[in-house]
Amino acid sequence: MADGLLLVDKPKGITSHDAVDEVRRALGVRKVGHAGTLDPMATGLLVMGVGRATRLLRFLGDTDKEYEGTCRLGEETDTLDAEGQIVRTSPVVVSDDRVREAMGALTGEQQQRPPAYSAVKVGGRPLHRAARAGEAVEAQPRAVRVDAFELLDFDGRDLNFRVVCSGGTYVRSLVADVGERLGTGAHLTRLVRTRIGPFRLADASPPDRPDPLLPLERAVDHLPRLELSEDEAAAARHGRPLGPPDGPGLHAAFDPSGRLVGVYRDCGTRSCPEVVLPA
Repeated sequence: MADGLLLVDKPKGITSHDAVDEVRRALGVRKVGHAGTLDPMATGLLVMGVGRATRLLRFLGDTDKEYEGTCRLGEETDTLDAEGQIVRTSPVVVSDDRVREAMGALTGEQQQRPPAYSAVKVGGRPLHRAARAGEAVEAQPRAVRVDAFELLDFDGRDLNFRVVCSGGTYVRSLVADVGERLGTGAHLTRLVRTRIGPFRLADASPPDRPDPLLPLERAVDHLPRLELSEDEAAAARHGRPLGPPDGPGLHAAFDPSGRLVGVYRDCGTRSCPEVVLPA
């Protein structure tokens, strides 16, 4: 079975899992996964792994993401996006400068609570199921980082924006926070993911007509390299610890021929295996 990465442009109206199923049918393989879920309303880049590359997708979770979207002021919904029911309306009389100020105040590191209608689990149960059952369940806030939140244009009601943020950031929550700061309320009406780390939407293909696979090593390009000797590579392939790495955190371990052996993490005096790829 082939191993590698796919850059997929998810269309509107299907889930990320639906996109995975389309890729499976197109390639005739079962072992396909994706990094970074997109809601059905959202479109744009999904990075998928095929074969052994599925084991590396989680290392893309810490890479930054870039989106473009549209926010409607004056209307709040229960889901914070256009798929929900409008629960409150307000007049909108705000200037471009006030919008930029509200967006700028939401940059930097912060604690963000996942929205009620999300796949985050509390006690083993997805929040969206509890919300649809009318149960008030909240997830714990988590640390996120917003590097850029920029106004592209504003017609007095709808504003187009660009955001660069850490993995795990809910853009619809950022939009709701803008509406709260402006006193108008707001919800997300359009969202396109244009980048995940080094991967860009411009290079993606439809899920039913995927492009050729990228090398699986591309999934760990952002990690420091750990160059192994032949003996070390043989030990690593059996999942054994290695000597200390050159620095903290995760390292991509390569054998002398340049083949990826796995991902190791710094555990003090040694490097411990996080993922070892079968030969």
